[in-house]
Amino acid sequence: MKKLFLLTIFAVFAIGGVNAQGDLNAGINLGLPIGDAGDAWTFNVTLDISYLWEAGDNFEAGIATGFSHSFGDSIDTSFGSIDIEDAQFLPVAGAARFNVSEEFALGADLGYAIGINDGNDGGFYYAPRVQYGVSDSIDIVLSYRGVSLDGGSFDVLNLGVEFGL
Repeated sequence: MKKLFLLTIFAVFAIGGVNAQGDLNAGINLGLPIGDAGDAWTFNVTLDISYLWEAGDNFEAGIATGFSHSFGDSIDTSFGSIDIEDAQFLPVAGAARFNVSEEFALGADLGYAIGINDGNDGGFYYAPRVQYGVSDSIDIVLSYRGVSLDGGSFDVLNLGVEFGL
């Protein structure tokens, strides 16, 4: 079921890229799990893809997806060491960006993060962000990514680079 869903998402991106005029962006982020997630996971790598259309003078809206991988920690207990399984999410979201100036943009992605690893059901996904434009096609992005899970949340603070393709 997850594979069919993934195939559908990538097909939507492919069709959107052929039929509409917008901006395709890809990014890579490194992050630190914080809060509840910081207790059991050590480091995060996230790949992002978004397709944005101009919706106003300083506003863009579109769709976003990607892949988030958080590396599990080894926790020492009185019974021995416990290895925490890596956590993986595939977010599927609507995206919005507001250009505050030529260099700065504020934005957010809202949607659902599909849990990829065993026992991970996923949850509501939210990712506010601040972008600084280094050039016409390269941005530095600071983001906070959260997934609301049953009984908690999985939060990561990310810093990365986004490329306009």
